[in-house]
Amino acid sequence: MDGKDVEQAASQHPDWARELAASYVAGATHFFILHGNVHDFQFIPEPTQGEAEFPLLPDFLATRLFGQWDIVLHYDLTSPPRPLTGPSSKRLAKMREALARHLDPAAPLPSDPSTALALLDRLLERFLLLPENEEEPKKIALIFSGAEFLAPDQDIGQMAARTASQVETLLKWARNPYFRRVNVAFCLITERLADCSDRLVRNPHAATLRIPYPSEEDRAAFIRAVDPGRDAQRLARQTAGLTLVNLKALLSRARDDDEKTLKRFKKEMIERQCGGFVEFIEPTTPFDLVVGHESAKRRLRQDAELIKQGHFEAAPMGYLVCGPVGTGKSFLAECYAATVGLPCLKLLNFRSKYVGETEGNLERILSVLRVMGPVVIMVDEADAALGNREQEGDSGTSSRVFSQIAAQMGDSRYRGRIVWFLLTSRPDRLPVDIKRQGRAEVHIPLFYPETLDEMKAMFVAMARKNKTPLAGDAVESFTKNLGLSGADIESVVTQARREALTQNLPEVTRELLAATAANFIPSAQEGEKEYQALVAALECTDINFLPERYRAMMRDPEKRKALQTRLMEVRASLGMRV
Repeated sequence: MDGKDVEQAASQHPDWARELAASYVAGATHFFILHGNVHDFQFIPEPTQGEAEFPLLPDFLATRLFGQWDIVLHYDLTSPPRPLTGPSSKRLAKMREALARHLDPAAPLPSDPSTALALLDRLLERFLLLPENEEEPKKIALIFSGAEFLAPDQDIGQMAARTASQVETLLKWARNPYFRRVNVAFCLITERLADCSDRLVRNPHAATLRIPYPSEEDRAAFIRAVDPGRDAQRLARQTAGLTLVNLKALLSRARDDDEKTLKRFKKEMIERQCGGFVEFIEPTTPFDLVVGHESAKRRLRQDAELIKQGHFEAAPMGYLVCGPVGTGKSFLAECYAATVGLPCLKLLNFRSKYVGETEGNLERILSVLRVMGPVVIMVDEADAALGNREQEGDSGTSSRVFSQIAAQMGDSRYRGRIVWFLLTSRPDRLPVDIKRQGRAEVHIPLFYPETLDEMKAMFVAMARKNKTPLAGDAVESFTKNLGLSGADIESVVTQARREALTQNLPEVTRELLAATAANFIPSAQEGEKEYQALVAALECTDINFLPERYRAMMRDPEKRKALQTRLMEVRASLGMRV
């Protein structure tokens, strides 16, 4: 196969382009499915005169990888197949002349998918199966945008006849051995691989290539080309995770010193690029608002400092933060993100009722995370969000989601760059594969305030967090630990503030806080709270993270066994509610 021109054209381009060229030249395949960041600009180091420096993907393929080929046709369902040549009018004229020999000039070209594919199939036969006295077969590349509409991810028994015919045509092209011996290439473009027919994606004759989001170097080069007056390197660091299309929009809206607009725009774009399945959080809360847990805070501060210094290899892949409800697990993760100065994303519900869409949503999120690093990703209620290899009843979706997340969490290339915080009150429901070393490595248990002093400090911290003015002696009315959770204490502070405002008081007084606390009734699920506390203690990976009463138990094998026995007793007493 003569494809050296493709390989040479790709030599100065991204890794995916070089991989495509290498596979084609080696004869491994002629059929490619491109997915990921497919709607973005593509970088051209040295554009020719009249050529766009940052073309979109179909134009990049037509003018760079297949720039020397005789016929390049593009089809995107909105219009009939058409030549794609870039700025060269001479090349366009040659293509039209070659096509005119095999097409009826009076007949309009079809835009309907089934009819368009049938037309292209006939064209390939006419161009390649020529009489011996005619010219050699031409080099032909066919580019299809919106591949998920040509070959959707549907069960073959549920497909309409026309859709099944389209899938079969594509499969025929992929496995046709003759196309491997002549210069014919097919490029299908889709944002999410999971949206395409599994029969096509998993076909051994097709190669799937992921188009990544732009790196910091790509963004800096783009900024220098589009707006040379900017501080390209600094702005490139600040816009991690953005596509070049979104970066161009940002450059037109914000000045270098307009941090407010930059942050707001980045937040909007990251959430949009992730399909609305993440929430971009900008935490500003310092660690000193976290009451107690001194050893855990010290460990988190040290890890944050290592990441700041660029020692990613010494940072953990992730943390499992567990404990009873209301102990401030999300708050701790946000304080960590604020301390290290990293962007923080909260994973929202990305699951869908449609087969294959859940996995596609997750891959979309992970693609953004890979280029945003360092970044903190919070997974609340992780035991429910992450699924399980053994979970049944959802056509294997939970198992596949679990495998995707487990693979990403265990990828050591992203150590210290994607910092996972798995938050749950039921770590016992998380599979061991997720909790093991190399994934969620550091297990931090959180508990309700253990002492009177801790409880008082929690009242003060919650007042600071909610900007509630407290009288200087407001917490001195308490003479014993009330056994409240951090969430309970925050609720008491909020209610006390409300009462102060209704009484036209400038601050929450000692008497008002004491009365509000006395009237507050905490939740009555004491058994479940005890169970969650016991599980958190037994999950801990560092004895120094535990309160003193648990440390003694963990050091003594008999007492640790007794703790496990008590856990089983509480589990049994809760019955089906666990």
